[in-house]
Amino acid sequence: MADSLHLTEAAQYRALFEDTRLAIINLLNERAATTSELAEALGKPKGTVGHHVKALESAGLVRVVRTKQVRALQAKYYGRTARVFYYHRVEESAGAAERRFTAAAAELAQIPADHPGVVNANIRRVRVPKERAEHFSERLNTLLAEFADEPRAGDTTYALAFALYPTNQPALPRTGDGVEQREVR
Repeated sequence: MADSLHLTEAAQYRALFEDTRLAIINLLNERAATTSELAEALGKPKGTVGHHVKALESAGLVRVVRTKQVRALQAKYYGRTARVFYYHRVEESAGAAERRFTAAAAELAQIPADHPGVVNANIRRVRVPKERAEHFSERLNTLLAEFADEPRAGDTTYALAFALYPTNQPALPRTGDGVEQREVR
């Protein structure tokens, strides 16, 4: 599997940015799986999942990574073609970030207050040049890739979500001496 794939074709955007297909891609982060396994995990008919897998395969986002003889049939195990898919906010991906964070917020809301697992969410707004924002975005993507590479273990699936985005928050005026002041934390 390649480390990353930059989406460049409209067909890739159409294939990936559909809810069931995104769910399939997310499940294939864990391991290669058959259409039957994916259908069971998603609670959807095998034919429906098979249709979506074929669309992902045609777009070059998944491929058969191995086969196994199961009785008279050949079981195909599908895997992602890349660990990370990079894309621009165009085509069907427009609104994808918002949908992902809406889904993440809904998941967070369902976690009981006394849940023994790790739960962490925070936000900071900082005025920085575009180049620094790009630098932080790269670092966050590196952390996300490291998290995704963790060996599969334990009983709980954790999600790591982040967003780096421009806001409409107003900035305080500079101080009279032109020097920015930082609070000591």
